[in-house]
Amino acid sequence: MTAILTYAFKNLPTTSKWALKFSIRPLSCSSQLRAAPAVQTKTKKTLAKPNIRNIVVVDGVRTPFLLSGTSYKDLMPHDVARAALTGLLHRTSVPKEVVDYIIFGTVIQEVKTSNVAREAALGAGFSDKTPAHTVTMACISANQAMTTGVGLIASGQCDVVVAGGVELMSDIPIRHSRKMRKLMLDLNKAKSVGQRLSVISKFRLNFLAPELPAVAEFSTSETMGHSADRLAAAFAVSRLEQDEYALRSHSLAKKAQDEGLLSDVVPFKVPGKDTVTKDNGIRPSSLEQMAKLKPAFIRPYGTVTAANSSFLTDGASAMLIMAEEKALAMGYKPKAYLRDFMYVSQDPKDQLLLGPTYATPKVLEKAGLTMNDIDAFEFHEAFSGQILANFKAMDSDWFAQNYMGRKTKIGLPPLEKFNNWGGSLSLGHPFGATGCRLVMAAANRLRKEGGQYGLVAACAAGGQGHAMIVEAYPK
Repeated sequence: MTAILTYAFKNLPTTSKWALKFSIRPLSCSSQLRAAPAVQTKTKKTLAKPNIRNIVVVDGVRTPFLLSGTSYKDLMPHDVARAALTGLLHRTSVPKEVVDYIIFGTVIQEVKTSNVAREAALGAGFSDKTPAHTVTMACISANQAMTTGVGLIASGQCDVVVAGGVELMSDIPIRHSRKMRKLMLDLNKAKSVGQRLSVISKFRLNFLAPELPAVAEFSTSETMGHSADRLAAAFAVSRLEQDEYALRSHSLAKKAQDEGLLSDVVPFKVPGKDTVTKDNGIRPSSLEQMAKLKPAFIRPYGTVTAANSSFLTDGASAMLIMAEEKALAMGYKPKAYLRDFMYVSQDPKDQLLLGPTYATPKVLEKAGLTMNDIDAFEFHEAFSGQILANFKAMDSDWFAQNYMGRKTKIGLPPLEKFNNWGGSLSLGHPFGATGCRLVMAAANRLRKEGGQYGLVAACAAGGQGHAMIVEAYPK
């Protein structure tokens, strides 16, 4: 009998194994919904390394993050990105000619401005002699923009880099069907009337069916929301726990907004409309109202809903990154150092959203730190279930040993240090821009709360992830 049970367990689907393992250890954050007051921490060792340039964030800004289909709906992505760049110029007063390079992240590209970094830079008045390029890495595209800039400065190629990201979900490219595209290309090549008539004769009405951008993983054909629902079930994260966490995010974001803590937000005068001054997706509700919503992806038994998921968002962010010696020579007082970072990839089907779990221990070990050294955690919140599943994975020796090749777990981030000013569930998640928001939230929190180290982490489509250590600049 023992052998049969062992064989059956080994041959369970991955998610079923997780469900058996984690169902006996439900995680509840209901008793920890409020962020703890700021505590002054003792100064720890610095992470400066010999013979390696110190790289600093002078400052960073973002446009207000708005629900798609609202005030930015008539703009193009480069308009919103330009607003972020203009806001950064006003905030820092950096001379445009000093900037050596500009890098932006984006996910769903507007075909007219595929290199949106270049178009936004020109629109913001940067010199046409300043190179700019665009990167894409799903929800960690801005992270990739930042770390690419770090590499350029660390290698001595540049001293000053602007990194950022943008996403405009209000106007996504919708293509003709492949058959229609092929027909139009063939028609364009046809030279005689006979050839054109021959091509036109192949037209069928179903060719007119539009092709929407894929909302599913290319490799698995599964939507991220569906994957989040399965992940929550595998780690035994209840609907109530997810709603509680989402309510926490919105409540903390509202508190931070009301207290003026979201200082990275810069006003944006939308052409033909009023000036937008704040994020519009922060909407604290009640558990009773949230419980009325139906599952969004797996019906009727799923636990992921519109209330405990991040929403489609328009917005842009930008950061001024410099070599420390350059920043000091120009008279700046930087906000933070950008220290070690790590990218990871894992199974895009069953571990699509577990990037933070895999990246966190690696970046801590690289920096010579532990979870106890971190004063401010800023994790991307794609879904409540994703955050809570990562918590359970990070707090499990079994998961560490069986899936990560580690002897022991990394441990839970203390909730009193975690996303204290809200997160993507409440502030919004423009895919290409969130990474910069995370870093600036960590940097600003460290200054406000008196901490020294921040840990930024995010998951991304394709089963990828990123983590970075941010160190507060000495006051």
